Amino acid sequence: MKPFEYFEPTTVREATELLSTYGGKAGILAGGIDLIPRMRKGEIEAEYVVNLQKIPNLEQIAAHEDSGITFGAMARLRSIELSKTIQKKYPILFEAVHQITSVQTKHMGTVVGNVCVGTPASDVATSLFALGARLKISGVKGERTEPIEKFYVDYRLTSLKRGEMVTEVALPDPPAGTGTAFLNLLRTHADIAKISVAAAIVMQYGICREARIAIGAAAPTVFRAVKAEALLTGQKITAEVINKASETASGETRPITDLRSTAEYRREMAKVLVRRVLEKALERAR
Repeated sequence: MKPFEYFEPTTVREATELLSTYGGKAGILAGGIDLIPRMRKGEIEAEYVVNLQKIPNLEQIAAHEDSGITFGAMARLRSIELSKTIQKKYPILFEAVHQITSVQTKHMGTVVGNVCVGTPASDVATSLFALGARLKISGVKGERTEPIEKFYVDYRLTSLKRGEMVTEVALPDPPAGTGTAFLNLLRTHADIAKISVAAAIVMQYGICREARIAIGAAAPTVFRAVKAEALLTGQKITAEVINKASETASGETRPITDLRSTAEYRREMAKVLVRRVLEKALERAR
């Protein structure tokens, strides 16, 4: 690892000013789960490291009556896993975090850090897509909010501009009749997912009023299968409708072949997992 200059800002403003000053030469240190190993391997040459741990209140998880929940950039994966509100209202986020086997990763890593890595194989990001997460982004020019699906531009590339950082994630309150489900496919429990799928549907009087299907590790970024969602919306969810939506979602993938799986297998398993999560989400909605 090459030498670097180290900063411990005590405000978001101070942190964003440092990021603005040093641009691409700066790395943000939250949990360090991704940054430190990649710096050691030489994949990232951060000449300036900005540690967020001295900034107050970024670790908070706050439930808001009738408007969902928010959590800050330093909210640890373990804190999210233990949150009773997350477990009750957003079970797929709990499930995505809970299946991470490394205790060290969950105690050190943060949800926002996981999201900002930009890997398409993020189970956490996949669940947040299905939950309609919005990100608060702070910079030297002020704050803005952005739906998570617009945050990813390409593989490991996000919409963050120079001097910006994600400071908060907001999840909307699930409407009555919401059912969610998350599944992934792994070689081993400790491995990165070959493919992951999360879904959220809102059922009213037997009709699907809203559907969100998120797929990870099957394209350059996590993405929503919008064509499959459209097939579900406004329909009574039958086995035939689910099968058609699953086929359509599989066709929306753009997988690659790598050491974990082949493109053909990922595409076929996307069909299987989408069908299973829709069936499970429908059962939970009831």
